[in-house]
Amino acid sequence: MPRPARRIGKTRHAPHTPGELAGKQASKQVVINSGVGPARGVLRRQPPAGFFWHSRTASPASLSSLVEHFWIVRWDLSGQPPFEQQTLPHPSVHLVVEDGAARIVGPPTGRFVTLLEGRGRVFGTKFKPGGFYPFFGKPIVELTNTVRPLATLFGTAATSFEAALREPTTEDAPMIAAAVRLLEAHWPAPDPTAERVSHIVASIVADRAINSVTALVDRVGLGQRALQRLFERYVGVTPKWVIQRYRLHDAVEQLVQGMPDDWAAFALSLGYFDQAHFIRDFKALVGRTPREFALEEGQQ
Repeated sequence: MPRPARRIGKTRHAPHTPGELAGKQASKQVVINSGVGPARGVLRRQPPAGFFWHSRTASPASLSSLVEHFWIVRWDLSGQPPFEQQTLPHPSVHLVVEDGAARIVGPPTGRFVTLLEGRGRVFGTKFKPGGFYPFFGKPIVELTNTVRPLATLFGTAATSFEAALREPTTEDAPMIAAAVRLLEAHWPAPDPTAERVSHIVASIVADRAINSVTALVDRVGLGQRALQRLFERYVGVTPKWVIQRYRLHDAVEQLVQGMPDDWAAFALSLGYFDQAHFIRDFKALVGRTPREFALEEGQQ
C-alpha cells in the first residue's frame, strides 16, 4: 500500500542568496544535476507555487564505488498551501538529514510521499544499490521500509555530523563536504560483491530488454536462487521487484511524453503479458492509472 504523506518540518537556515532570490523571481522551480543524469521516478511534475530547489551532485572519486550522489531539497512555500511531492522507490539506502537529525532510510517498497510546507531544507546521500552493505555488515533486507538514527551505525560521529549540517547555509558545498568527511572516516574494506551488485542493477536500469528475472539470469550467469540471496543481502528487495520498479520508471518517463497508440504493445514492452496486469501494478504504485497519469502530468 502507498505510504501516507508525512510532514517535513520547517528547517531554519540563512536568507536566500541573491542568486536564489533571482531564481525565485524568475522561476518557481530550480533543478540542478551536476555530474548525474536527470532524476527518475518523479510523479508530481508540475512545480509548486513558491520556490523549490532540487540539486543532485555526483559523489567524488573517493566514494564513487559505493555512493551514487548527494541530493539537496530546499523550498519556500511561505504564504502558499503545502505541496505533496511523490516519487517512485529506488532500491537504495539513503542517509537523510532533516530537522537536524541524521537517519538511515532503508529501501522503501511503496512510493515515497512527503508534504512540504513553510520553508525548509533536506540533505541526502544516495548509496548505490548494494553500496550500503559494506557499511552495515548485515543483510540490507533488515533495513527495508525502516528508518534508523545514524548514531546506531556511526556512534558519536553522527552527532558531529548533525551539528555541521545544522549550520545555516544556502550553499550545497559545505553540506556535501561534511558528508564526504564522515563517509571517508568510516570507509569500509573493499567488497567486490557490492560493486558487482551495483553493476547488475545498473544494467537493469540501462537495458529495457531486461524485463524479467529469466532475462536477468541469462545476462549475469547466476541461478535464480543465488540471485535472490544476493539481492536480499546486498539490496534489500528481490530481483523481480527491482526489474518491475525500473520498468515502471520507464513507463512514467514515456507517459510524460504522451500516451501510446497501442496500450497492449506498451505493456508488453515493459515485460507484462497483458494490459490489465500492467494497469493494476501501475495504479498500485503510482496511485493513478496510466491514462490518468499521462493526462495530469504529461507535457501539454
